[in-house]
Amino acid sequence: MSSLLINQPKYSWLKELGLSEDNLGVYNGSWGGSGEVVTSYCPANNEPIARVTQATLAEYEETVQKAREAWKVWADIPAPKRGEIVRQIGDALRKKIKVLGSLVSLEMGKIYVEGVGEIQEYVDVCDYAVGLSRMIGGPILPSERPGHALLEQWNPVGLVGIITAFNFPVAVYGWNNAIALTCGNVCLWKGAPTTPLTSVAVTKIVAEVLEQNNLPGAICSMTCGGADIGTAMAKDERVDLLSFTGSTHVGKLVAMMVQERFGRKLLELGGNNAIIVFEDADLNLVVPSAVFASVGTAGQRCTTTRRLMLHESVHDKVVERVAKAYKQVRIGDPWDPSTLYGPLHTIQAVEQYLAAIEQAKQQGGTVVCGGKVMDRPGNYVEPTIITGLPHDAPIVHTETFVPILYVLKFNTEEEAFAWNNEVKQGLSSSIFTKDLGRVFRWMGPKGSDCGIVNVNIPTSGAEIGGAFGGEKHTGGGRESGSDSWKQYMRRSTCTINYSKDLPLAQGIKFE
Repeated sequence: MSSLLINQPKYSWLKELGLSEDNLGVYNGSWGGSGEVVTSYCPANNEPIARVTQATLAEYEETVQKAREAWKVWADIPAPKRGEIVRQIGDALRKKIKVLGSLVSLEMGKIYVEGVGEIQEYVDVCDYAVGLSRMIGGPILPSERPGHALLEQWNPVGLVGIITAFNFPVAVYGWNNAIALTCGNVCLWKGAPTTPLTSVAVTKIVAEVLEQNNLPGAICSMTCGGADIGTAMAKDERVDLLSFTGSTHVGKLVAMMVQERFGRKLLELGGNNAIIVFEDADLNLVVPSAVFASVGTAGQRCTTTRRLMLHESVHDKVVERVAKAYKQVRIGDPWDPSTLYGPLHTIQAVEQYLAAIEQAKQQGGTVVCGGKVMDRPGNYVEPTIITGLPHDAPIVHTETFVPILYVLKFNTEEEAFAWNNEVKQGLSSSIFTKDLGRVFRWMGPKGSDCGIVNVNIPTSGAEIGGAFGGEKHTGGGRESGSDSWKQYMRRSTCTINYSKDLPLAQGIKFE
């Protein structure tokens, strides 16, 4: 085994984030960890970066107890003052945005600008949450009884458990953390086991802000770990809301465990997203959109375009232009600013890529572009385009988390909309058209059944101001903007009698 990357001069910047050869993976006001030691590897060369000691179940138990004690302090702080703490977290992240983005790039494998973009998302949602801290409110409703006031009161749920995935090891935590804190909750984070250094580095930044404000560090707790910690969180009645981001398969298991205890859950699961290109589409928008959405993050976004549906009149032209663009994608080290496409996150993902291509061929597909593992260190594969498959081929209906784009040919609007909706997931969707009537049909009740419905932009690249999430096997959860804050709170309908009488609702007499 080669020496750890953290000890090489090229990667000395890792120490600016407080990282070392061996890092503790538990934070609950103090740092600890005595569980399994895991090594984090760089997907671009499969060399070890550094090590993290994960939590034991006993340390998880201690952390939950400390987090719930910390909530007693945090819940008493007025919401605007909680927003001030979130603002400081955003500012602390701004100061480390480049070095933290470099770590995301190094450990996850996404290109540097996307790594920095993740930190920017956390910063942006902190800004959003600061504004929210002065706007949380419920309506005052007209009471049917004289001398009565009827209103809604929103209160924090308490402890929010946050389980995040490898592909967005910072942003998804940020969406949940900033909103949950503003709403008056404390957080317990379990990041992906393959990106533990990112979890540690982010927690160090957040913890410093809490400590500078003389607040309990356990307000933002962290337990690095595997399925044992995730299962404990799902089954723990003290976790008032569990936010899980990951695969549909694991999400279903988590949902069943949470539901068994009648707990609250927020699920952000898989997507099998489509771009539909009509005969009147502006192809100068279509081509870069299709390329960005299908090869960005090496196809490892939940919003990645996996199905490109082309009207028969533009099919051949678009395939030719997209394939040409694919061959111009700059592939290389993810932390090189000129690179547009980096490695897959794990060796297992490379195996899934090869298996999916073989299945597509067996089901009648033709590889137009790509299809091979690249002969270089790291988990690099060629971005791939496959044509000729029927819209309902099993592999087309399977979300494979790799850069494979299935191109389908359609004839009518009704057909295209139906194909978009026939998959089990319902996350993101896009059409390209100039037909205004079609735009509104697409957004209407017989249009896309996804949580994200776009027109003339790709399926990926959601803004933090809108609620993010999807329907069906995507889980139904919503994070970040709009009124998603309501998921982190419990609602009470409150009736106040300020009269000297006791009239009953609906005019009932009880004498």
